[in-house]
Amino acid sequence: MIRSITLIVSAGALLAACSAGEEKATTGETTAAAVTVTDVLCRPTPNGRQVTGCYMTLTAATNDTLVSVESPVAAMGQIHETRMESNMMMMRELEAGLPLPAAEAVQLKPGGNHIMLMGVREPLLAGQTLPLTLTFSSAAPMEVLAEVGQPPAAEDDHSGH
Repeated sequence: MIRSITLIVSAGALLAACSAGEEKATTGETTAAAVTVTDVLCRPTPNGRQVTGCYMTLTAATNDTLVSVESPVAAMGQIHETRMESNMMMMRELEAGLPLPAAEAVQLKPGGNHIMLMGVREPLLAGQTLPLTLTFSSAAPMEVLAEVGQPPAAEDDHSGH
């Protein structure tokens, strides 16, 4: 009788351990999906140009921050903001990343916040696709596929990016 109780307790502990593992896996998947990314687009690169801008819409389930971007097609990716200073449009890297308020769509677009790919290894042509790996402060890293093409014209797009 004692032996059968030990087996039942051991089996119960094993099931609890397995359930905890499944819970972590499920939680991990939820975390990975904590940011929704849509409308991913990178501009084609003109001959001889090794830099391009990429745009998308990010919506985080909870407050988060886009902290970095990488792509195998470029030496470096940066998150930039565009703003007016002394009547000139200026770009600068957002070194602390791009805040993503919970449940609020954050657009990266021409003339505004955007991603810069620098040191593009091969020309990017309209119709191609390229992978981007987005890293967040809370959500799991995410790989998205960007289409190469021209974004819709924006009134305030003076940057050419």
